[in-house]
Amino acid sequence: MSSGTLAGLASLPILLAGTLLVGFRTPARIAMPIVYVTAAVIAFYFWDMSLANVAASSVEGLFTTFDLLLIIFGAIFLLNTLERSGGVSAIRRSFNSISDDRRIQVVILAWLFGSFIEGASGFGTPAAVAAPLMVAMGFPAAGAVMLGMMIQSTPVTFGAVGTPILVGVQEGVASPEFLAMLTASGVTMGQYVNAVAVRAAVIHGITGTLMPTLMVVMMTRFFGANRSWTEGLSILPFTLFGGIAFTVPYVMTAWILGPEFPSLVGGLVGLAIVSFTTRRGFLVPEDTWDFPDRKNWPSDWNSDLDEKSNKVEERAHMSSPKAWAPYLILAFFLILSRLPSLPVGAVLRSLRFEWTEILGTSITAGTTPLYLPGTIMIVVVVITAFMHRMDPSSLKSAFVDSSKVLAGAGFVLVFTVPMVKVYINSGINDSGFASMPLAMADWVATTVGGIWPLFAGPTGALGAFIAGSNTVSNLMFAAFQHEVAVRLTISSAMIVALQAVGAAAGNMIAIHNVVAASATVGLLGKEGATLRKTILPTIYYLLVVGLLGMVAVSILKTPGPL
Repeated sequence: MSSGTLAGLASLPILLAGTLLVGFRTPARIAMPIVYVTAAVIAFYFWDMSLANVAASSVEGLFTTFDLLLIIFGAIFLLNTLERSGGVSAIRRSFNSISDDRRIQVVILAWLFGSFIEGASGFGTPAAVAAPLMVAMGFPAAGAVMLGMMIQSTPVTFGAVGTPILVGVQEGVASPEFLAMLTASGVTMGQYVNAVAVRAAVIHGITGTLMPTLMVVMMTRFFGANRSWTEGLSILPFTLFGGIAFTVPYVMTAWILGPEFPSLVGGLVGLAIVSFTTRRGFLVPEDTWDFPDRKNWPSDWNSDLDEKSNKVEERAHMSSPKAWAPYLILAFFLILSRLPSLPVGAVLRSLRFEWTEILGTSITAGTTPLYLPGTIMIVVVVITAFMHRMDPSSLKSAFVDSSKVLAGAGFVLVFTVPMVKVYINSGINDSGFASMPLAMADWVATTVGGIWPLFAGPTGALGAFIAGSNTVSNLMFAAFQHEVAVRLTISSAMIVALQAVGAAAGNMIAIHNVVAASATVGLLGKEGATLRKTILPTIYYLLVVGLLGMVAVSILKTPGPL
């Protein structure tokens, strides 16, 4: 078969996913099983991949799915526990006391606190936490959803303690051919992943510094009485300061500690700095901006969440330090377990479940459950229950609600991740063909050539738009991006970093995330209006990222592993 035919067949599962999810608005629980079967059939019939290798790849995917589900469950369980203990209401009060200016509240609550939550939890949690908080503070529900989606940009690549890099990129590129290439180059997987993380952080740092400015400007334009862009720009010194307060520690953390902590540390440090300086009036404008009177709000701004949120507020009497303590404990435990100079991580990784040579193949899969962030989050939940003196029925309710969310996500991931593993392991075949990502890479390298850095980010965004996840986008496309870089003889680490950054930007328009964020504020059915707004910052992000990629590859000739 020609390279074009192979590339067309290899792209069919991705195109099918996009057609079903976007074109026909098919629920992911229906679409992804179909896509998995399609990928398996193509691998078996056209790539001559044995049934044993297809099955073994699927099992390997299930191991990764377990890791993801445990992280998702831990994040949601912690959030639901804090909601029932009164911690979320106390956190909301702490933000209200800093400033009445809505522009300042956006920088502190949406940008900095949301980024911290993304770093700790990921998986759409920032919108689920920040959007209801903003509504409870008097933001229009439609504006809260828009801002909640915009949070899911710069911090997402290092969300859930680096899951999109540590799971998405690492598992996405880990084909037998790639591992052999690493060995031949004298580079370890850890070195390669850290190189990708640092490059992604620098690109995000440059691009993301303007995100709080864009958030404020879009709020004043779409939800202000005067529908003005300039009312947002009038606070530019403060929004730039808010951006830098996050991105500087964010980049430094990626460089020093690796991919687990940039968003978590950047958000926490930025939150402390900006909250402290704002209370003392630093760069705070003399005027105070607010939304128009509530009675003048258009009907499509509103939801029914306000009354419910206020009732929770009345029941909550917790101090702010006590409410924040679980997140600080989580950050401490995560850092403790990830520092290479301490033995904690090695001890946690000592419990490993592994299946070597699955079904008689060369494929091996394993998991270290104690080391996963999800397990640490569950430990923090138990500590929180005692610290906040929760009754067992409230904790049980949090557990049950978290399990319900997990069931829905689990069904989709049970097909999505194995599909990706079949995809990248398709090179283990009797036909002699390269794997599906490599087949696409051959065609792309020949067709597009040296301007590929302009398209690497949008490719990642496409994956996130389809799958609703930076991690899944990286799983789908990391191997493809690597192979394009190899064929064009440019830095693989840089191109895969562009993939990871683009996938983060794509989260702003991911339909699944918009639906989830809308549901948290009682605004389902109006997702189209949100997407028409969030496409603007997405375009900005991808344009800047593409230009930075071209500069890095064509002008700076950025070196790196492979």
